[in-house]
Amino acid sequence: MNVLGSRTTTTVNRVPDMGQPTKPLTNSPPVTKSMFQHVKIEHLAAGFSGGVASTLILHPLDLLKIRFAVNDGRNTIPSYAGLGNAVTTIFRQEGIKGLYKGVTPNVWGSGSAWGFYFLFYNSIKAWIQGDNTKKPLGPALHMTAAAEAGILTLMITNPVWVVKTRLCLQFDKPNDPSKSYSGMWDAFRKIYGAEGVRGLYKGFVPGMFGVSHGALQFMTYEEMKTFYNEYRRLPIDAKLETSEYIVFAAFSKLIAAGLTYPYQVIRARLQDQHREYRGTWHCITQTWRYEGAGGFYKGLSPYLLHVLPNICLVLLIYEKFTNN
Repeated sequence: MNVLGSRTTTTVNRVPDMGQPTKPLTNSPPVTKSMFQHVKIEHLAAGFSGGVASTLILHPLDLLKIRFAVNDGRNTIPSYAGLGNAVTTIFRQEGIKGLYKGVTPNVWGSGSAWGFYFLFYNSIKAWIQGDNTKKPLGPALHMTAAAEAGILTLMITNPVWVVKTRLCLQFDKPNDPSKSYSGMWDAFRKIYGAEGVRGLYKGFVPGMFGVSHGALQFMTYEEMKTFYNEYRRLPIDAKLETSEYIVFAAFSKLIAAGLTYPYQVIRARLQDQHREYRGTWHCITQTWRYEGAGGFYKGLSPYLLHVLPNICLVLLIYEKFTNN
């Protein structure tokens, strides 16, 4: 009888008091999420969709920007009097297909670049915030997240940009068969065969400087959204109107482009199959010697005509795609 009573008492003591929260049976420390647990595929899909849509619409302007950028007056690149003259000349000499040379790698490059960028950027940002989307990061952390995302994206997509640039500059039949490309995959094969991995990563160093472009752009874009929502006394992750997204996207792109455009000229020239430079610094000194400061801003007009609607379209599609 005493034994049964002892067992009964023991059982009662194990029943938790329903008026108090139940304590965990173990003393395990709280689980901290890794960065990989913040990855959301919808960010990849949204960025890819925006990049593809904008590229299909605006590729001819991208082609014009590249041809103006590499024209140093000392090579066989066709010379154009202006944007209108460039369009009519290319159409007359190469047909409508001439305006869409390099569109295939550009679609793949832009789609994958925006997709990976948004995937990495939002994963890093969520990791820093600890999944609290209402926690403001400030300019420094926004730039850090954007820069890290840009470096990771460039490491993946640089070979695609080399192929796109060379196809955009294929306006004649070169004497060297290894520099005549029938399409995207033929260009990959020939560049790798003739120049190795280094050939596919030409322009990578100025591309690293270009990471600052994306960092400045996204810092400005995010800070403008945060400031605007705080001004309206709303949570910083509150959704905006379409026109507001467009204005903030355009303004952030103008600031970033004005400060960092020269790296695009240097990168395009290093990737050009018609000239050879000993490296990034040699390209910079040659550009300065023969063209002065203006040489670093060649192609800026078609670039702005291309990127302003491009970034507005990409960010608008992304914001609407991820609007929960």
